[in-house]
Amino acid sequence: MGKQAERVDSASRVILASPSILFRTFRDTETLKAWRVPDGVIGSFTALQPRTGGGYQLKLQYGDERIGLSAPGMDLIEGRFAKFQPDEHVVEQVRFIGRDGGTAGTMKFETLINPVSGGTQVTLRASALPDAIDAKDHEDALAASLRRLAMLTE
Repeated sequence: MGKQAERVDSASRVILASPSILFRTFRDTETLKAWRVPDGVIGSFTALQPRTGGGYQLKLQYGDERIGLSAPGMDLIEGRFAKFQPDEHVVEQVRFIGRDGGTAGTMKFETLINPVSGGTQVTLRASALPDAIDAKDHEDALAASLRRLAMLTE
């Protein structure tokens, strides 16, 4: 039996803003939170170091105790910027801290920023996701992130 292709969740949208305006949203915790934290979730970024080799910590608190890899109703996430290429491409290595203090694996999260006629194409792509993350729910969340980014920058 052959190896199955790795799951990749993605969403893409043309946003009416320049690449530099879009990229600036990575440089401030409140701005990053405004588009990256899912609707209905309380989130906070700390220790944000927006550069290759830098990173962040993110705490997500859900209203539902059944959700959460770190604790009931909560996720603790550590991210590292493997690539931070201004106005073009960000690659993050994202680790969900498990309930036992270990990690639920490392997810790769990419943001691609490409100028196109009439705006900028922004693509969010995630791979090597923990099994606990539902594919349809995650793709919906990525699309919602892009909607929030458009509202923030257009």
